[in-house]
Amino acid sequence: MDDVTFEVSAGETVGLVGESGSGKTTTGAVALGLRKPSAGSVRFLGEPFGGRRKRAGLIQAVLQNPQWSLNPRLAVGASIAEPLSALDGSSLRSHHSEVERMLSQVGLQPAFATRYAHELSGGQKQRIAIARALITHPRFIVFDEAVSALDVSVQAQILNLIADLQAEHGFGALFISHDLAAVRYVSHRIAVMQSGSIVELAETAHFYGTPTHAYSRQLMEDL
Repeated sequence: MDDVTFEVSAGETVGLVGESGSGKTTTGAVALGLRKPSAGSVRFLGEPFGGRRKRAGLIQAVLQNPQWSLNPRLAVGASIAEPLSALDGSSLRSHHSEVERMLSQVGLQPAFATRYAHELSGGQKQRIAIARALITHPRFIVFDEAVSALDVSVQAQILNLIADLQAEHGFGALFISHDLAAVRYVSHRIAVMQSGSIVELAETAHFYGTPTHAYSRQLMEDL
C-alpha cells in the first residue's frame, strides 16, 4: 500500500470504497491497530498510536458477520458486556443496567439479553454487535462491510441506526464497503482506493455529483 493519507474527525463518517483487493480491509486493520503501516504513522486523538492498553475501548469495530463478535455459548447480554468486563475485570452480570441501556439504544427490548445468537435474525445480530461496540463509549468505530450480508430493507434500518447513534454519541467512523449506495447514505466524505492507494477524497455531495478520478467515474458507472 502507498499514499494512504486521510483523517476522520469526531462525528464524521469517511466512506472507503474500491473493488476487492484494493486495500480497503488492510486500511481498516491499520486503523484498528491490528496491523502496522509499512511506512508513515497513525495518530489517534492527536497523538501517535499507543499500545492496545492505551486505546482500549476507545476504538471498536463492527464487522460484516456479527457472528464473529458474538460467542454462541453466551447469552446476548453477556456478549454485550464482555468488552466492559475485559476493561475493568468486573463480572459480566455487574453490567446489567448498562446492557439494557445499550439494547434500548439499538432498538431492542431488554428481554433480548437472555437470548442466544442462533435465536436472532441477521439484522438483530448486527444490532447486538453495534451495542457491543458502543458499550465502551468508543471515539472511533470501523464498520467493515457492516451491512453487506443483510437484506436491502434491513440494510436501510441499520444505516439509519448508525447515523442516529453517531449523532447522539459523536464518534468518528470509517465505513468500508463496496456498496456505493450504502456509503453515500452514511458518509460525510468518500475516499476511493485503487491498488493500495487513495486516488480521490471528496465531500459526499461533490463525489456523487462530479467525481474527478477516472476510476471513481468507473465505480459510479457500475452503481
